Amino acid sequence: MRQEITRNHKGWSLDNVVLANDVLKMVTKEEVTQPPSEGVFVYGLKIDGAAWRMSREKGGHLSDPPPKQLYSDLPVVHVYATNEPKALGNAYYTCPVYKKPRRTDLTFIFTLSLKINNNNPDYWCLRGVALLCDTK
Repeated sequence: MRQEITRNHKGWSLDNVVLANDVLKMVTKEEVTQPPSEGVFVYGLKIDGAAWRMSREKGGHLSDPPPKQLYSDLPVVHVYATNEPKALGNAYYTCPVYKKPRRTDLTFIFTLSLKINNNNPDYWCLRGVALLCDTK
């Protein structure tokens, strides 16, 4: 995707292009009516170690999971590439995405930036929060 977007924008260098994302308010893939103008919509990711709480005024953010719930669904995510990375600060947790629950460098795909509410990003890192494509 980085290469494709770099080709579409004249003057962009592949070395400077980074992935960015936005978690949308669309919860299921059926709510998506048309493709994005640039990038891809990703759906079906499961959150391991946390849950996603939707709120009207702020969109959504990571929260503690309900008791006895191993995985939670993440809403549709718009992943795109940009030439100017934005500084995220302590308002976002850089969450790794893995293919399977076994977290190794062989199953690692990329990272997504997920909005957090009041906690430090280290809180979620120490809890081992990650996104999974498949839970089996």
